Amino acid sequence: MTNTAGLVEIRWHGRGGQGAVTSAELLAQAAINEGKYAQAFPAFGAERRGAPVVAFVRIDSDNPIRVRAEIDEPDVVVVLASDLLRVVNVSSGLKADGILVINTPKTADEIIKEFHYKWALATVDATRIARETLGVPIVNTAMVGALLKAAEVTKLDSLIEPLKHRFGRLADKNINAMQKAYEGTTVRGKSN
Repeated sequence: MTNTAGLVEIRWHGRGGQGAVTSAELLAQAAINEGKYAQAFPAFGAERRGAPVVAFVRIDSDNPIRVRAEIDEPDVVVVLASDLLRVVNVSSGLKADGILVINTPKTADEIIKEFHYKWALATVDATRIARETLGVPIVNTAMVGALLKAAEVTKLDSLIEPLKHRFGRLADKNINAMQKAYEGTTVRGKSN
């Protein structure tokens, strides 16, 4: 799915402290900087670090976004922690032509065999990339790179300014993590 026109809805699944909410905000800011309409928001209660967290992003290249409800039928689902595949039905409501983007050291074929997914699937070992580039297993910026490889909802370069603004002196490491994940993401079943 390379959808650069119209409305794209993205749901992020992660664990508290992994940066799912930050990823959503950075992506929305990049889209806005490109002249698109965008919104990002989390859905969580009294979660603690490590608890499942969900965040949402809507990007529309044509029209202002008026709805602010949770996304039940996403175009893309991004999973920051592959152990959530056994805990949460991350593919719930995913459109038939949707894409799953998963942080895992496994191949797409291994994930499909294990979970019987029928959607296009993008996989990347974002944890390894984060450890190598950031020194910690915080995968949010790497997963933004993986998402952009799977579904070009913004340009990769459009994330540079939001990353610099958000991370300051750590921006270069986060930009590197994003770029490495973009290059290292494998997409299976993608139709352009």
